[in-house]
Formats: sequence, structure tokens, C-alpha cells
Amino acid sequence: MRTKDLLAVLATGLWRWDNASGRVTLDAEAARLLGLPAEPVEVTEAAVRSRFHPVDFAEINGVVQLAVSEGTLAEARLRIVDERGEVLRTVRSRSRPQIVDGGFELVGTLQEVPEPQPGTSAARTPVTGDWRRSREAFLLDAGRALAEARSTAEVLRVAAGLSMPGFMPDALAVFGISVIGHHGQLPDDELPFSEMMLETDYPAAEVVRTGRAIYLPTPQDYQRRYPTTWPLAAHFDHRSWAYLPLVNAGRTIGAWKAGFAQPVAFTPDERSVLTTVARMLAQALARAGVQESQHELAVGLQRSMMPTVQPDIPGMAVAARYVPTGGGLEVGGDWYDMIPLPSGRIALVIGDVQGHDVRAAGLMGQLRIALRAYASEGHHPDAVLSRASRFLAGINETEFRGHGEDQRFATCLYVEVDPATGLLDVARAGHPDPAIRMADGTVMLRPTSGGLPLGIDPDGDYPTTRIVLEPGETMLVCTDGLIETGGHDLETGWGRLRDVFEAHRAGTDEGVVESLERLADGLVQAVHGPSSHHTTGPLVDRREDDIALLLLSREGASCGLDAGDRLTQRPGRRTVFSVAQAEPERIAAARRQMRDVLHDWRDPDQVDSAVLLVSEIVTNVLMHTDGDALLVAEVSGERGTRRLRVDVADGSDELPHRRRPGELASSGRGLVLLELLAGAWGVDPRGDGKSTWFELYEDAGTLAEPSGPASSGPEESVTEPAA
Repeated sequence: MRTKDLLAVLATGLWRWDNASGRVTLDAEAARLLGLPAEPVEVTEAAVRSRFHPVDFAEINGVVQLAVSEGTLAEARLRIVDERGEVLRTVRSRSRPQIVDGGFELVGTLQEVPEPQPGTSAARTPVTGDWRRSREAFLLDAGRALAEARSTAEVLRVAAGLSMPGFMPDALAVFGISVIGHHGQLPDDELPFSEMMLETDYPAAEVVRTGRAIYLPTPQDYQRRYPTTWPLAAHFDHRSWAYLPLVNAGRTIGAWKAGFAQPVAFTPDERSVLTTVARMLAQALARAGVQESQHELAVGLQRSMMPTVQPDIPGMAVAARYVPTGGGLEVGGDWYDMIPLPSGRIALVIGDVQGHDVRAAGLMGQLRIALRAYASEGHHPDAVLSRASRFLAGINETEFRGHGEDQRFATCLYVEVDPATGLLDVARAGHPDPAIRMADGTVMLRPTSGGLPLGIDPDGDYPTTRIVLEPGETMLVCTDGLIETGGHDLETGWGRLRDVFEAHRAGTDEGVVESLERLADGLVQAVHGPSSHHTTGPLVDRREDDIALLLLSREGASCGLDAGDRLTQRPGRRTVFSVAQAEPERIAAARRQMRDVLHDWRDPDQVDSAVLLVSEIVTNVLMHTDGDALLVAEVSGERGTRRLRVDVADGSDELPHRRRPGELASSGRGLVLLELLAGAWGVDPRGDGKSTWFELYEDAGTLAEPSGPASSGPEESVTEPAA
């Protein structure tokens, strides 16, 4: 009997679908099954599509694509409908697709099959749509979970937890050059497969070599096809295996094995699910690999660019943090450094190069090296910044303009530290001022002289400000990312940090270094919330700008009082502030310093008096002497009965004298104000100059009798301070 006659007896038709030309050839039986006249015919793809149920035609496209990728048969159930869309019959299609230029060619059979009945295994076929809906819901959930996985370990965890519709692997493994990860086996079960060569007669190795999936429905299939490696797989007690290629961007990057404790027939629908999961898994693994590589590169760059600070400086402790912005390689333009100097002192440097890109990171590395070189040569802080500014201006001239890009600048704060005395020489280039936390927990911004950011003016000047870090005090220097992140400006940002800074207390069994490290964590978390990981400190998840910070603490008086003591007694606080002849605008900063020193003073009127008296005395020094004014303010005693003493020293030995200014006089009232507002005051000779001082008492009932200066000497001429 001829094949044609045999197929007719079996009610089986032949068809050929040329996807490239869009033509379908049917024999007489195939035409009849599709509801066409029972005669051989060649029709368009659209004509055939109109005979299939729309859902089933969409399904067969996926089945064909799966068969093309695997080189297997394409099998599907298809409902045939008439012109009104009513189902005439259900046919089963079996065909073998072949790749041709511009598409594929499908050659196979069509055979009528009974309608599936509810409750039978056929209820899982694409005809009913029940299993399809479960599959689509599963794939959506799997895609979302894999897309959110950020590391290889997390991708494997997600893959191990996938609940496939109708069948569920009880063991998974991912192969690359070696076993990348596995689930459902004991920890050492991967050892026989770890050193397996690619030429080995093993399913995963063959999948990687060929890029085609392998399905082994029974142990007999496994043993027959891979007798050499069957003993390795036999003891896992699986009944079926699926090995699928992990393909990303057209390249096979590994293989995925799914082992089943129950027999699985691997129908086209089941193979389609496994193939789709394998594709999503490959993409997730590739994406995680790129992210891990970028993170490793970022960590390497951070370690090379961010030095490890020396926490065990004699008499001092240092802590540092660098938190990159959230995008790209997580390396930006912020940096810090700690430099041993030839004099035996140390230099602390913190800076911020404009921008958050790779160029900013590279420029930061160059500038950091230059600053380290200039400092190591023994230059003073002002000279170090001047040379660094010329260096950056030279880079802007030769590199950025040559590439048609905007010039970059950098802010910087350079602090030369004498650990023995606590003396700090500060030079500032457009950077935020340092903040000092006193021994009693009071936090004050310390205004310092400064110049333009580095790289703007090659001939710029960077004056130096001298600060004394008293025992028990801590200095914070940071970039603007710590201050202004989260919609804050400079003022409100400092207010947020001040609360954390002042609330910090050392633990009873905690060393200075440990306490400082905990404070650094707290400052970062105050800006970004709880941290997830860090390089030299927390690296947080919600990041708007780079952050760099340095904390320097001088060992001494402890501020770790308990809650009851903090209400009644606080250690003394002391601040030193200088106002140069050429910087009369710093008088306003001196007034702010006084308000910060007296931020918890009981009587606000006395605070106003102290601010007015400081302004009067400092203005008098600048107007009527040739030297600078050095202000020292100290608060001592117990809460409620504290004493404020303010000394303003200058280089003139001329003592003030009381005057009687007229109603229209603009000066001459300084001593009158001292007598009226101060609890006590006086003028003491000091070397080649003098010190004008006054005291205020928190408990007004204990005011001392005012004392005046010597009556001899020229009359005082005190001008009213500028508003």
C-alpha cells in the first residue's frame, strides 16, 4: 500500500508550511481537516490561520520556535473553526521544522483526535487553556523574581524556589566552566562534576557544546544515551532529567539541569515552560555577573583610591567613611586622605571633584596623588592648596579644553594636625567648614578662612586658620553630600547632623576608636537610613550624592554622662576664635559662635548681652589697634549656676578709658555696656598686648561686683558694631 493511501486510511493529512514565502501546501486529507474542499491545494498563511482557533495559532508559533531551537518535533493540539468561529474538530499536528533563509519550513502531519474531556490529562493541553493560564501566571511571576535578583546566589535561590505548573523539579544545578550552584543535593554532591571536561559524555557538557536541550524522561533513557556518566547520576534517585542551554545574546554561557523525582513526559508545553525559564535564568545570571563584576571593580577602585586611615595616632583617633553615589561604577569625585608629614605631624584631607562620572573619579585620583606629593614635601597648608589649584588648572587647560568639555573644579579642606598639642592649621578651598563637638556634647561650626575651589584661579590664595582641638573634643569634616542630601540646604543639613553628633555617647566598655566608628555609622545612617554594606564604612542603598567624611577625636575628658547627669552637670566647654584685621566680616561669625556656645543657657537675655559685648570688644580691636583679635570663650560649672568667661586679646598695650559720649555720638559706649551687662569685667596686660574680659553668671543672684580697668591711659573709643 502506498504511503498516501495508508495516510488516507488513518485519516491523516500532510502539510507543508513555508514561513519565508507565507505559503501553505495541503494534501486532500489535510485540506478536509481544515474545512476546505478535499483536494490538494496551496493557500496563503492567512487562509490557514483563519481556520485555526486564535489562541491555538498563537500557541503553535511558540511550539515551532521551541522545536526550531531544540531541533525536535513540534507537536500541538489545534482547534479547527468554521467561518462563524465555531469549533469543527480538534487535530493534532506533528511536524519537524527546518531553518531556511529568512524563516523556517514546517513539514508534518495533521490527524483528527477526540475532544478532551474535563478531568482527563488532556485538560492540561493548550486546547482547554487551563494549563496555559497557570503557565502564563507562573512565567510572569518567575520573570519578575529573576529580574529583581541582584547576585548569582540570589538568582539561584529564586530558581530553586520556582513552583512550575503541574510539575516541579526537586533538584537544580547550573553549570558553567564548573558547577556554579545547585539546589536539592548535599553540599559535596557537586564534586564529581566540578572538574568535568567539556568533552565528557555528560548531558550538561553536550548541551554547552551544542547549544541544544536534552530531555531524558526515564532512567533507561539516561543510561542508554550516557552510559559513562550514568553511575554519577544514578545515586540521586531521579526519574527524569532536563538539561537546557543558558543562552544570552546568542552565546551559550552554561547549562541548567532540572531533576525530577516523578516521571515527566516532557510534552511540548512542559518543554516550552522549561525553555522559557532557562532563557530568563540565563539573562538573570548574565545580568548578575555584570553587576558583580562592576561591584568588584568598584570595590577595587575604592580600595586603591581611599586609603585606610591610621586609627592609633598617639593621643588621637580617626574614623573615615566613603559612600559613593548609587549609579554607574559607584566611584565618584569625593575622597579623603591621611598623610604623614616630614615634621612628624599628620595631614587630613577631604575633597570633592565636580561631577559623579568616571572622569570625576579619575580626576580625583590625580588630585589626591598631587596633594599627597605636595604635603610630603613639607609645604604648609596654604602652599599645598595653592600648588594643587595650579595643578588642576593645568589639567583643565590641557585635557578638558582639548576634548571640548567643561572645566572641572574641586573643593578641598586641608588640616595639618599636631597630635601632641591638638593644634590644627586649616586651609579651605570652597569646602564646608569643619564642625567641633566639645567635651560636653555641644557641636559648633568653626568658621575658617578660605579661597576659591581648586582649579578656578591658578594664582588663588588660601589663608590658614588655626584651631585648637581640646581634650575630649571631636572634629568632623565632610563633603556636601552628607549635608545636603534629602532636600536639605546647608543650614538644615547641619541641623540634622548636629542632632546625631550631640546625641552620640560612648558606651561604658567602648574604646575611643570604637566609639568614633559608631559615630561615623550614625552620621551616614542619619542621611540615608540603615546601611547594607560598606567599603570603609556603610554603603547605603538610597544614595543621591557621594559622601566622604573624616572624624578626628582628641583623647581626654569623657562626655559619657548618664541621662540624669546631663540634666544637672556638663563638662566645661571652650572655644577659640580669631578675627584678622583684613576680615571684619568675621565679626558676624564671632557672634554666631557665641550663640552656639550658649545654645543651652538658661536666660536668653544674657545670651543677647554676651553677643553684644563680644561684638563691641572685637570691633574695638579692629578699629583702634593694628593687630588681630583672639577670642577665647569658656563655660564652666554646673548646669544652672554656670559661668561664662570671654577673653579678647590684642597686640596693643593701650588700656581703654571710660568716656561720656553725647546723644549723637557713634562711639564711646563700650565700657558703659560692659558695666551694665557684665557680671564682672576687666582689662589685663598680657606680654606686648592686653586682654579685655568679661563674665556672665547663669544664676543671676550670684553676680559678682563689677570691676573696672585701670583709670590711667588714653580714652577708649569704641564704635558701634555693624549690624
